[in-house]
Amino acid sequence: MTASPFDLDMMRIALRMAQRGLGNTAPNPAVGAVIADEVTGEVIARGWTQPGGRPHAETAAIRRAGDRARGKTLYVTLEPCAHFGKTPPCADTIVAAGLKRVVVGCGDPDPRTAGEGIAKLRAAGVNVTENVLEPDARWLTLGHILRITQKRPFITLKIATDANGLIAPGDGTAPRWVTSPEARASGHLLRAQSDAILVGAGTLRADNPDLTCRLPGLAHRSPVRIVLAGRSALDPSAKLFATATQPPVMILRAGAALPADHDLAARGAEVLELPDQNIATLLEALAARGITRLLVEGGPTLWRSFASSGLVDEVTLFMAGPPNAENAAFALQHHLSHQNHLTLHKTDCRPVGTDTMWHLRQA
Repeated sequence: MTASPFDLDMMRIALRMAQRGLGNTAPNPAVGAVIADEVTGEVIARGWTQPGGRPHAETAAIRRAGDRARGKTLYVTLEPCAHFGKTPPCADTIVAAGLKRVVVGCGDPDPRTAGEGIAKLRAAGVNVTENVLEPDARWLTLGHILRITQKRPFITLKIATDANGLIAPGDGTAPRWVTSPEARASGHLLRAQSDAILVGAGTLRADNPDLTCRLPGLAHRSPVRIVLAGRSALDPSAKLFATATQPPVMILRAGAALPADHDLAARGAEVLELPDQNIATLLEALAARGITRLLVEGGPTLWRSFASSGLVDEVTLFMAGPPNAENAAFALQHHLSHQNHLTLHKTDCRPVGTDTMWHLRQA
């Protein structure tokens, strides 16, 4: 059965529901679900993956719908799970609720599901339509997909520059902020939608950042804060370590921990010893800890390390002033000198306060 215009409309709502969970559901994916009556066009219930990953979106929507779910259609951005965990499989919950049809955005590569969720539904007589708005659903779920298939999280580089495409030097000779409060607020929203945020030891020394989300009502959505320290000593008086348990702080070391790291660990930071400084190594370690979405802030050295590895999925560029494509291109080339390892395509360009926000995706 092909998707109807109504199916597309409902899946778009489900995708918006899924966005609510970004950065708040790891290690589970952020999923959205809608229960609707195809005859009357009524949206009966909406659901999205709840904080910590449970209940799942399908269960949340079914609970809201109650008996009204029977005989209706469920739209869900990711294939319903088929395995028992802390809760029964969503596929079983859907069948028990009496839903007659399920429209799925994209399949789940998790080997515990991987087609089994859809097979369960069809075996129970539920009509299933697959791959509706699949590119959008897959993009939204890419952190989960990459963690399963490539043992790494989804990676966003966040870059902020002045109108000429340059960053603040960090030596006190220029204002710390090169963009407007509105642009910085958008940057904090990126933090809220990420499981973890990564900076290097140089950024920690130069900026002494908090790395938290400071939007009203979203402070609890601050991501895990990670410092890629290599063999550099870290200042224990840095603001990051004053609140090292909430949200958590992780220090990534290339090789054994330094003696001074014991003091940082006593403050609540986790010190993770890695065998090398390879970007792929650190990403695999983060994926093993359930991180599905990583925001790389840092500075040019860190950005170039990711770019040269080809391990970038998205770049969000905040540039002071109105849109200037030439200066934006310069900023990307200047700060990602290994941009030839990436194939970036602009997907969005919009004003944010007095500044411009560019979104680019890796092909």
